[in-house]
Amino acid sequence: MDKDKFTGAWKLISTDYRSEGGEVIYPFGQEVIGLLMYDGKRHMAAQVIKAKRPNFASGDWLKGTPEEIKAAFEGYRCYFGTYDVDEEKKIVTHHVEGSSFPNWMTEGVEHVRYYEFSGNRLTLRTAPLLMGGKKVIGRLVWEYL
Repeated sequence: MDKDKFTGAWKLISTDYRSEGGEVIYPFGQEVIGLLMYDGKRHMAAQVIKAKRPNFASGDWLKGTPEEIKAAFEGYRCYFGTYDVDEEKKIVTHHVEGSSFPNWMTEGVEHVRYYEFSGNRLTLRTAPLLMGGKKVIGRLVWEYL
């Protein structure tokens, strides 16, 4: 059963986002790290991070310059919540409870992901989402740890 295949920790291998016109966008750059976790009780957490972000010169995470804070925020996305799997439609739905992006914390926010397993890899494709003023579909490839 596919539901059982989700359980565990997954390391991010690659991401890309494609616009309706076919343009490929890498919002986190091509060097990206991440961790996706699903437990057997329907809890999940996801983190995607631009691998090379500038350090805060002050060394104080509450005292970054506006540019440092902007780079830190734009280079990191995380959220957690619960999940459901629809094996017939090949969809995993993430029900968001908390996120680094405040708009995703509105009650009832769900992230629909179309999934595919291949060996020890899990590919998730997003529903269309707005990024940089363009509608894009993301493809994230994860490897089981």
